Amino acid sequence: MTPQEVLAELTALQAGDVPTHGGSTMAYVYDSGRVGIDHLAAAAQAAFQWTNALDPTAFPSVARIEDDLVGAAADLLGGGPATVGTVTSGGTESCLLAVLAARERWRARGGTGRPRLVLPVTAHAAFRKAAHLFDLEVVDVAVDPVTCRALPSAVAEALDARAALVVVSAPSYPHGVLDPVGEVAALAAAAGVPCHVDACIGGWVLPFLDDVPEPFDLSVPGVTSLSVDLHKYGYAPKGVSVLLTAEPELRQGHWFSTAGWPGYPVVNPTLAGTRPAGPMAAAWAVHRWLGRDGYAELARATRAATVALAEGAAAIPGLRVVGTPVATLVAIAQDGPDGVDVLHLADEATARGWLLQPQPPFAQPGGADLPATLHLTVTGATAVRVDALLADLADAACAAAALPPPVADPGLVAAAATIDPAALTVAEVDALLELAGVGGGTLPERMAPVHALVAALPRPVAERLLAGVLDLVYRPRRESAVSG
Repeated sequence: MTPQEVLAELTALQAGDVPTHGGSTMAYVYDSGRVGIDHLAAAAQAAFQWTNALDPTAFPSVARIEDDLVGAAADLLGGGPATVGTVTSGGTESCLLAVLAARERWRARGGTGRPRLVLPVTAHAAFRKAAHLFDLEVVDVAVDPVTCRALPSAVAEALDARAALVVVSAPSYPHGVLDPVGEVAALAAAAGVPCHVDACIGGWVLPFLDDVPEPFDLSVPGVTSLSVDLHKYGYAPKGVSVLLTAEPELRQGHWFSTAGWPGYPVVNPTLAGTRPAGPMAAAWAVHRWLGRDGYAELARATRAATVALAEGAAAIPGLRVVGTPVATLVAIAQDGPDGVDVLHLADEATARGWLLQPQPPFAQPGGADLPATLHLTVTGATAVRVDALLADLADAACAAAALPPPVADPGLVAAAATIDPAALTVAEVDALLELAGVGGGTLPERMAPVHALVAALPRPVAERLLAGVLDLVYRPRRESAVSG
């Protein structure tokens, strides 16, 4: 194939993707709406696409880029003279490393047994992944069912001798609300437990706003680490995040070094060995161009659009906004028993060209359940389209209200209650997915029944089937079969 043919084929592959620009995809992607950012980021990324950030002594430019990004994050987010940090591949890796460092600190201080990770149920799923990988026990902490904020009293009950880390969100991804960082961090400090602030989605927005209700960053006593993503509201390409630690000793807990083999001595500050420098260079370039003034302008415009969106959505009959959004995220729920089902609403919004992210209902431990919601991430590109979005949302709500509530097949739910998910083979999962209407890895046009089924199944079974869907999607195509 010629280079032109290869690129044409690559472009054709994207035909079924949701759009990454234009503001209609309100999850997964972050579009500033400024074309110049794309050009600058692409040029910077191309200039460093072959550079290996594994060894900054061989590529000192990488060290300079990383130090500049960490320094900018520390200046913006309350870092002190001892604050250090690490550039990672994304928010998940930043969260993983924060948990790993806390576990190592807990062990070094004589912790015995299995360490615990204290998580409000609204904390990002990345922390559950960290607990799985690094063998910590998750202690679920209920949140207030109305405000969806972490309950300091519930956190306090979980801060025992096995607690290695407590997490708060600024804001939480599901509902866009700010946890009581100061109260929780003070409780953690009194118990001798580190406190991590997950500001992956809000850390590059909140510092530029005037209406943030309370401090949330490293300036808060008791906060020991903080994560912030530059590929979100730093408007850099995927994937770049920064993990800040209040003091250098904590950072050492997630570094790995070895001279125990006959090859070159290895020191890795992140989970990866080879680290792509292209996204880091792109983030550096975008930051240098926009500067604080540019970010402040984008953040304030996006925040104003978010407030207008929340007010407009709350005025649509049958819908309500969950909690008090503090940044650029909005969660919409059904208002009352006769309100609009948000799972249907997601499908109707999709039919009108918008990707809004459905979130199933959640049963809290010992607390009131959280309702199903529709998550909307507002970006710079969406800010100029709020009126159009509200008009489509109102139309979609009328259509959704006319549909019967999505109900999971009772026979399938009853059968699932008897299943040991750990014992299921791949073939058995494939068969169950066929019964659920998602066989072959092809999702149905309307997803409300699938989401209703996920919500009705026992959580371990649902998780096994969800993994099965991805397993069907990632089935390799062999060139020999394609070519015939």
